[in-house]
Amino acid sequence: MKFALLLTALLFSHTSNAQTIEYKVADKTYEGVFEAAQGTNKGLVILIHDWDGLTDYEVKRSQMLSKLGYDTFAVDLYGKGNRPVEMQMKKSETAKLYQDREKMRQLILAGVSQAQQLSNNKSMVVMGYCFGGAAVLELARSGKGTGVKGYASFHGGLATPEGQNYSAANAPILIAHGGADAGIPMTDVAQLSVELEQAKVDYEIQVYSGAPHAFTVFGSDRYQQQADEKSWAAMLQFLDKQL
Repeated sequence: MKFALLLTALLFSHTSNAQTIEYKVADKTYEGVFEAAQGTNKGLVILIHDWDGLTDYEVKRSQMLSKLGYDTFAVDLYGKGNRPVEMQMKKSETAKLYQDREKMRQLILAGVSQAQQLSNNKSMVVMGYCFGGAAVLELARSGKGTGVKGYASFHGGLATPEGQNYSAANAPILIAHGGADAGIPMTDVAQLSVELEQAKVDYEIQVYSGAPHAFTVFGSDRYQQQADEKSWAAMLQFLDKQL
């Protein structure tokens, strides 16, 4: 009950230190959002968006984290002004990066670098939702990113691309997954655990019964409060431990 009240208070509080930040990657302009920590600064969080780009949802999550004492930078993997609305366009944008994994990593690392310039903290946790969750694991497999102390994926894609593995992963991984996710089956969860065990990566996988894909998205018909609150609590514990 106490945690539910805290989550509600954070969600509906409008205090914000949001700064829109433009930065360049290979001569293309990207637009992220930086939220400075309020109160005692506990560390830095990098947030990677869903398949519709950096929207109010990521800004709201960033605000929630900043109110808890974390500098938060929501990165942009699509480019300034590219926020697809139609499903086909969302699929098209994610496909471009799924087909060019090196570019995906480059864009994430550019966001990491930008965040470290904005924050006094050089150590960070990288988290993401849905497509962003898959992007987080892409970075984890690369082992790149100075100062990354942890990775967290919420209802993200879990399948490992052919030719990749977790042998280079060098920080703990937290997975939050809906047991009723029709798009990412439990077989993917099981296979990921096998791969992480083989690579001797420190990991935790939490599965929430009855939770569908995108169970954390406020206001959607897929939102499941209990799973959202449990996964957020797990995330805060993860941040406290890693940072």
